Amino acid sequence: MLTGIGYRREFSSWIDTRPAGIDCLEITAEHFFSGGTDRLAQLAGRFHLYVHGLGLSLGTPGPLDPSRLERFARVVEIANPDWISDHIAFTRTAEVDLGHLNPVPPTSEALRTIADHAREVSDRCGKPMLLENITSHVRLGGEMSETDFFNSLCARSNCGLLLDVTNLFINSRNHRFDPIEWLHRIEPRFITQLHIVGYARDGDRYIDSHEQPIQPDLIELAQAVFAHASVQSIILERDGNFPTTRGLQTEMEKLGKLCENR
Repeated sequence: MLTGIGYRREFSSWIDTRPAGIDCLEITAEHFFSGGTDRLAQLAGRFHLYVHGLGLSLGTPGPLDPSRLERFARVVEIANPDWISDHIAFTRTAEVDLGHLNPVPPTSEALRTIADHAREVSDRCGKPMLLENITSHVRLGGEMSETDFFNSLCARSNCGLLLDVTNLFINSRNHRFDPIEWLHRIEPRFITQLHIVGYARDGDRYIDSHEQPIQPDLIELAQAVFAHASVQSIILERDGNFPTTRGLQTEMEKLGKLCENR
């Protein structure tokens, strides 16, 4: 089991000290579309890397954006990651870039679209691919349950699942379902990697802010995932309200203890 963090420039000096608990880094592909490839090559020589996409828009019908795919593939070529990933979502329509992740309905049509696109990306990059669950303000209905959709999607695309524990927890609270029951409907062989970061709240709504320390109920849910599946790595995400070096180390110690007790 490898533990690591999503690479951000704000963590660069700390990461260069090779802190305890940092076995791997997740690289956001779009952060390197316009430069930084020397730094990326340096990191590739020191850590296990994963390349994570934000905007391939796998759920958009029609062809993938060829320019974006080529830029993504270039980052992958330099990083030489263990695997690549993007979201079970769409970020653009045929006419406009929406600028954020949007849910897809659990339908056969959406399944075909995402599976075909995921295989195309994996083939172009020459790397295995993982697909990540997202948070959503609405819970879309369709021809199958969300868990059946994810299982079928992984099987059809020959992809693994990047299970975002925080996203699962947030959706379970906002849409009022049991995350453990949801988890046990996912075939364990698909769950390869985890994301985790603390959530925020606005009244009764839970928010995926990527700005808070990991809360105990997320640790409990991650423990349930470990009991269900043979996870290969877990990544701490943090995109705002950046902690001190000591705060970062405290978060990584939480992950270390979590993995020790799995």
